[in-house]
Amino acid sequence: MNLFSVAVKGGIVMIPILLCSIIAVYVVIERFLVLRSAQMDVGQFVIKVKEAFRRKDIAGVEELCQRTTAPIAAIIQRGIDKISIGELKVKEAIENAGREEIYRLEKRLSWLASIAGIAPMLGFLGTVTGMISAFQQVEMQGTAVNPATLAGGIWEALITTAFGLIVGIPAYAAYNYFVSRVEHFVHEMEMTTTQFLDLLDTPPLEEKKISPPKSPNLFSSPQQISPQKISKRSFGDEEFFEA
Repeated sequence: MNLFSVAVKGGIVMIPILLCSIIAVYVVIERFLVLRSAQMDVGQFVIKVKEAFRRKDIAGVEELCQRTTAPIAAIIQRGIDKISIGELKVKEAIENAGREEIYRLEKRLSWLASIAGIAPMLGFLGTVTGMISAFQQVEMQGTAVNPATLAGGIWEALITTAFGLIVGIPAYAAYNYFVSRVEHFVHEMEMTTTQFLDLLDTPPLEEKKISPPKSPNLFSSPQQISPQKISKRSFGDEEFFEA
């Protein structure tokens, strides 16, 4: 008895379990290729970017990013495109590009998580329905129950549980592996973008400092005004006593 004939005996519940297995295989292969293309020697990439910046070769940095298919290169490229506008725009472009690249790395991983939970549950459902069918046959046969018939119904019911676990366990393992790889890439992107922003070293424009008007000091000593010298007028005796 081959695997196909065993799967057929599992009943109609084997159909969604088979679909889950096909989707899981597709996602595993697709995510493996995407993450492999995202892998690169980050240390060497950062060294080349630093050397180009020391030479003030922005075009060389753009060419290096265009030749590299890793997500970090796409993030740096977005930052280079905004470098003439200002450091604030560069940071915004890098943040937006980082979110896009993380979404691209995590894409379809939720499918694996769902399959890892759904496939075993479908297997248990098939087992329960198979056991119900087996005991119905026992009830119909009454006292003349054949142990071989009962055993055959039970093992056929357990087929779906076995296939559900066969699909769910590898899907769960693949999901955890890909999540750990994505976290590693995210850490590399954060470290590299931080080093890139440090390379820019563009201090903000110094705002013109306007000194506030000086308020009068109410507690200072009042200004001493030199008294005017009043010239003494001399009156003659005749003028003073003049009627």
